Amino acid sequence: MHIAEGVLPPVILASSAVLSACGVAIGLKKLDYDRIMTTAILSAAFFVASLIHIPIGPVSGHLILNGLLGIMLGWVAFPAILVALTLQAILFQFGGLTTLGVNTLNMALPPVICFYIFRPMLSKGTLSLRIAAGLCGMSAVALSAILTSGTLALAGDNFLNSAKLLLLSSLPVMVIEGLITAVVVAFLAKVTPQIFDFSLAAPTPALLTQPSTNISE
Repeated sequence: MHIAEGVLPPVILASSAVLSACGVAIGLKKLDYDRIMTTAILSAAFFVASLIHIPIGPVSGHLILNGLLGIMLGWVAFPAILVALTLQAILFQFGGLTTLGVNTLNMALPPVICFYIFRPMLSKGTLSLRIAAGLCGMSAVALSAILTSGTLALAGDNFLNSAKLLLLSSLPVMVIEGLITAVVVAFLAKVTPQIFDFSLAAPTPALLTQPSTNISE
């Protein structure tokens, strides 16, 4: 779902860049030192997953895993996805540097929305956890596809067919992403249940660090 350079008008590029910058600023503010490794691992997962393209008819699809980032990181998904997209643009010419703002917004805003919708459902039992995680994975991809298609549609009538193909090619990806997110979240909840014990205001303790000892009187 990378939008290449030279497609969108400057006003869309500028406005989306401002919105993405706001999201990244909020994410960095919420990023604790203990969660840097977790964020880096999930950013790397996003980076690798979206490099593997699978032909789907006349177009190709790829995993995104932004739903997993959303349910694990919340607002921190913004800087995590920005780093991954920047490396993809520099190393593999996916998207572009001028479209980093719009691509980041389209990929990172849906996970944040899904975080607030589905994250509270994770503590209501194993079945509810898997359903919520699966719906989060599917919904994040669906919203990203809608945003990206809408952005292409705004670029002009020449891109309407591309926008329609993008929506259609995202349907199988949604199902796969939902299953993957459900399995991963269920596994993490089983081996490290403390990961999902936090308020919406302060998301995600570290996955790979030992919990700090709290000494109080």
